[in-house]
Amino acid sequence: MIKIAVAVTGASGSIYAKVLLDHLLRLKDQVAEVGVVWSDNALTVWHHELANKDYENLSFKVWDKNDFMAPVASGSSSFNTMIICPCSMGTLGRIAGGISNDLVTRAADVILKERRKLICVVRETPYNLIHLRNMTTVTEAGGIICPATPSFYCNPKTIEEVAYTVISRVLQLAGLDTGGYKWGET
Repeated sequence: MIKIAVAVTGASGSIYAKVLLDHLLRLKDQVAEVGVVWSDNALTVWHHELANKDYENLSFKVWDKNDFMAPVASGSSSFNTMIICPCSMGTLGRIAGGISNDLVTRAADVILKERRKLICVVRETPYNLIHLRNMTTVTEAGGIICPATPSFYCNPKTIEEVAYTVISRVLQLAGLDTGGYKWGET
């Protein structure tokens, strides 16, 4: 059983965060604990894109973005995975630069320094050279860059199913068995 920290930033793609959090609830038999931190713009973008406040109904622990006393702010905590979904390029840049100015970037720094699993679901298009260099830096530091690029092998019918093609991959990268579509397997 793993403990997962989820950070939601203000990048477009709130549907990815919603589908991730919904599926983490369904995978409670594989997950010991989930804690969530929201950036300043994350809820604004969620409201704009999803027109709801479903995040208020989630049963996860929520940390304030300035709460440096949260467990994930220290390497002594037992959180072994962090998923930033969606991950803005500003957040990625701060992580790549070692700038820990809030709980999102501090927790990512801790996860990397402790050689644990950091998965950044980056959401931007197109990428500029700075974005690419920041992705390289985070990858070289041990992070995983998983662009929010859906696949269509499983013929998704709804926007949630399209988003799940990315989230299923993210959850697999985190070490969870999602039972999702796998190429060439029945």
